Amino acid sequence: MKRFFLKMTELLYPRRCPLCDGILGGGERLLCGDCAEKLEFLRGPRCFRCGKPLDWEEREYCGDCLRQKHWFERNLSPFPYEGIYRQSVLRFKYSGRQEYARFYSAAILRCFGEKIRKWKPEVLIPVPIHRERLLKRGYNQAEVLAGNLGRELGIPVSARAVVRRKNTEAQKLLDRRERRKNLELAFAAGPEIRAWKSVLIVDDIYTTGSTVDAAAKILKANGTGRVFSVCVCVTPGADQGF
Repeated sequence: MKRFFLKMTELLYPRRCPLCDGILGGGERLLCGDCAEKLEFLRGPRCFRCGKPLDWEEREYCGDCLRQKHWFERNLSPFPYEGIYRQSVLRFKYSGRQEYARFYSAAILRCFGEKIRKWKPEVLIPVPIHRERLLKRGYNQAEVLAGNLGRELGIPVSARAVVRRKNTEAQKLLDRRERRKNLELAFAAGPEIRAWKSVLIVDDIYTTGSTVDAAAKILKANGTGRVFSVCVCVTPGADQGF
C-alpha cells in the first residue's frame, strides 16, 4: 500500500532534477543523467574562514575576512552562487522545490561530511525567517535543508533556538555595510536556545556572512562555545586582498 501511494505521488508530483528542473526518470535518484555528468564542486584554494574561493594558494583568508570580525568559526559550501547552481537555489527558495534539499544535503556531506563530524555539532540550527515571509512562502528553505542534513547525520535540529523578530529588507538588495546594519536586532534567543559546546548553522547562500554572524552572535551571547556554518552556495568574492 505504501509503495502504491508513493507511485501515485510521483505521478501527480514528479520529482525534478535540482540543476535543470527536468523530470527525473525512475532510475535517476537525485540528478538527471546529463546533470550528473556535468556536476562540479568548488575546487582550489578557499578562505579558511568563509570558504570563498581564493586566487592564490599562499593566501589563507580573503580580504573580507581579514578586515571583518566574524562570530562564527568557519563556513563551508559545495557550490558557487552562479550559473545553474544559482538558478537551482532560487527555485528551491521561491518556487516550492523543497525536494532539492535531498541533493543539497548529499552534496554537502559528500564534500564536508568528515569535517562536519569532527566539529561534533550537538544541534543544527537553520537560519530563521520572519513569520510574514514564512506565511507567504509556505516554508523556511534553511529548515528544510537542516532537516535533511540532521537525518543523515543523526543530529537534532532546533528551529526555535534563534528566532527572527524583525522582518528585514531583502539582503540581496544591499551592500556589505547595509547588510550588517539591516540585521541589527533582527534575531533573538528563542525558547530552545542552550549553552552548547558546538553548533552548526544551516542556510542556503553565503554572501558576506552578515546573516550567519547575526545568528552566531546570539548563540555565543547565550553560552555556545563554537559556531560553524554550511550553505549550499557561496558568492565568489571579487575582493581577495587589500
